[in-house]
Amino acid sequence: MQATELFAYWQELLAPFADAFTYPGFQRFTEWLTGLALNVEEHTITQSLIGLDRAGDWKALESFAEYGAWDQDTVERASAQLLDAAPGRQWHGYRVWAADDSKVHRSSKNVWGTCTFHEYTARCPNRASTVRAHNWVVIGALLPRPSQPAWFLPHTGRLYFRRSQVPAGETFRTKCELLVALLRREATHVPDGEHLGVFDGAFAVASVVRPLVRPQEPEHQRVEFLTRLRGDARLHALPTAPPEGKRGPKPKWGKRLPPPRCGGRWPGDWQEGKAWLYGRWRQVRWKEVVCLWRVAGPQVKVKAVVAEVEGYKKRYTLVSSARDLTGLQLLEIFCARFRQEDGFRDLKQRLGWEECRAWTKNPIVRTTQMQLLTMMLLRLLQFPLDEAEGDSWWFHPPWNKRKTRPSVLDLERLLRRHRAEFQRLLAESLGT
Repeated sequence: MQATELFAYWQELLAPFADAFTYPGFQRFTEWLTGLALNVEEHTITQSLIGLDRAGDWKALESFAEYGAWDQDTVERASAQLLDAAPGRQWHGYRVWAADDSKVHRSSKNVWGTCTFHEYTARCPNRASTVRAHNWVVIGALLPRPSQPAWFLPHTGRLYFRRSQVPAGETFRTKCELLVALLRREATHVPDGEHLGVFDGAFAVASVVRPLVRPQEPEHQRVEFLTRLRGDARLHALPTAPPEGKRGPKPKWGKRLPPPRCGGRWPGDWQEGKAWLYGRWRQVRWKEVVCLWRVAGPQVKVKAVVAEVEGYKKRYTLVSSARDLTGLQLLEIFCARFRQEDGFRDLKQRLGWEECRAWTKNPIVRTTQMQLLTMMLLRLLQFPLDEAEGDSWWFHPPWNKRKTRPSVLDLERLLRRHRAEFQRLLAESLGT
């Protein structure tokens, strides 16, 4: 693909964000985002401008990051609509969102928004047991691919503060509240169709599940959930109608079911099938039951699943309010959630999520949003490339025959090969 055609695709992806900024602000936005994609050094503002050969714009871009007009709601709505137009956006009839939190380490207590956290030594033995970091709750879209792992496209995030370390002027909100707010906003940005939020068992609590499936405010749309079920979770069969003529209130809960760790004793037969899980087709044996879950409350029917997966000793136990999906489909979607961890790795290693040098609020928040957008747009750029050129545009290492799809690094390499043309075309589009 020629550089002019590639740049045209890139500009087409950026165009919907114009309404979020003033005209000069959109020029700075375009410059910043393009620089992050082309940068091979630290992903700071100055290094990104050096990669574009526009070092003289450093003051204008830093002023934009600190003081420029920025409509975050419009940015998120524009990116959500771009995601909605991506090929394969719906998975088994749902728009699937993966949400989790991740820490971005900063060493100084004078950096706005940092909090102290305990760091497990098993995760990083060379790091202190107590670290200072930004803790982001991030949400992104999961896009399925036939006979391949799903794609994770990050969308946006919110910064979490510990109650004792909330910066001046900010309001304390728990991670659960932030996750619910993010999922609700996604449903608001694209109101048509069903939305499914996938998250880890740490968020499988009443303060997350109940607001999603039973919103009290009319402006909020119901969002289905899929999460891991604890081995000792309290499940109940659906209540049966009392005998005719019997007085008293109708029962809210049915008979207590065996806990998920004993899911083999649930009513119903075992089923067998194959699903694409963790990089290959695997044989799955599962059992599912429609029941009530104490966390969700007696008004919400859920589907609980226990599954034995080829290659894994422990059983999977899942629960979802999307009862129209089979246990095999729920397992397939939940296992794809781990692509978000790969996305966090790429954000930190390839797009410099931990290289931010800002000290104040706006540059910190906006830099993270720009890095999330850069990764999302790079993935969206990949789809027309695949359609036009197949797999010829990305690197096939002779030492790794198992590589079957492009990485974020492949997309960055492609843009960097056309760096000179991108610099010229960007200068023409900015009128400088």
